[in-house]
Amino acid sequence: MPLATFAAGCFWGIEARFSAMQGVTDTTVGYMGGHIDNPGYRAVCTDTTGHAEVVQLMFDDSIISYEQLLDAFWQMHDPTTLNRQGPDAGSQYRSAIFYHDETQQILAAQSQQALDNSGLLPHPVVTEISPATTFWRAEEYHQKYLQKKGLPACGL
Repeated sequence: MPLATFAAGCFWGIEARFSAMQGVTDTTVGYMGGHIDNPGYRAVCTDTTGHAEVVQLMFDDSIISYEQLLDAFWQMHDPTTLNRQGPDAGSQYRSAIFYHDETQQILAAQSQQALDNSGLLPHPVVTEISPATTFWRAEEYHQKYLQKKGLPACGL
C-alpha cells in the first residue's frame, strides 16, 4: 500500500482525522525532516532538531486517492502560517508535505498552486514540499493519543 506523510501542527489532531477517513488503513505519528537520528519528543520540542511532527499513513488507493488526502490536508490546518498552528509555535509545527515519489511531488505542488490561486486564503501558502526522509516513530504514548484519551479533538 502507498504511504503519505503530512505535517500540520500537532500530530495528534491530524492523526485522528486521517485515521477516520475511509481508505486510510493505518496511521503512525512521528518525526521527519530533521538532522539528528532517532529524535524523541523532548528533543523535537526544543525546535533545534529540524524535525516536524508528522503523521505517516498507509492508504488503499482503490478507495481514496492521494489527491483526496491532499484536499483533506489543506482543510485540517492553516497552511499560511509559518512554523505555527494555533497556540503551537516552532518549526516542529510547520506545514509540510513529505512526498514518497515523483507523482506525489507533482500532485502536491499542483494542489498547493491551485489553493494559492483560488483566492480562498487571505495569505500565501507556506507549506514545505520536500522528499520524505527517515521516518522516526514517536513514542508509544503519542500513538492514537486522542483515541486513547477519549478526546474528539486537540484541546478538549
